[in-house]
Amino acid sequence: MTATNDTSDAETPPAEHEQRQPADRLTRWLGGLVRRHDLGALADLRRPKTALTQSHFLAMSYAPSASDDEVYRLVAFLFARYHAGASLPSYGRGNLGTALRKVGSGAVRGPEDPGADRLMARISASRAIPERHLQHAIERMRAGDTAPPSWSMLVDDLSRWTDHGRPAAFEWTRDFYTPNRTKYGAKK
Repeated sequence: MTATNDTSDAETPPAEHEQRQPADRLTRWLGGLVRRHDLGALADLRRPKTALTQSHFLAMSYAPSASDDEVYRLVAFLFARYHAGASLPSYGRGNLGTALRKVGSGAVRGPEDPGADRLMARISASRAIPERHLQHAIERMRAGDTAPPSWSMLVDDLSRWTDHGRPAAFEWTRDFYTPNRTKYGAKK
């Protein structure tokens, strides 16, 4: 049997956008709104959930299931709040605990800042997704010009907020209180 270059039977790989995770696709869409200066859509997303608009439904359309719609809407809301007036998107880095660790004033940040410490305690104690406290955390990051959490990671973490053992809350709290640690506990 001779080898040929015939690839007609080979499966065509899915388009690049189809290979991305739903949270990554949402984040890229939101970043595009900032890059294109789509102020109307971003303003819509900053509105409360009682006033759902087309932009909210577009954000929720990235959710892999109806049970995740609210998480996708919430992260779009938080993203839009953080980016109010921004001309470039910030995709963030790390989880919310890592991002909140940078919040504070002067040399007093993270656990040393009483406001940030109380906010982390309120967020981690909440059994339901703590929407108002998350909004406050994002507003503090924006006001202090500190980087937000990874928006994709925030979607994933909030999607598992009520999982047994509350792993997302644990990870956020651990990363807020523990400096320079890797995922597995080793010092960086």
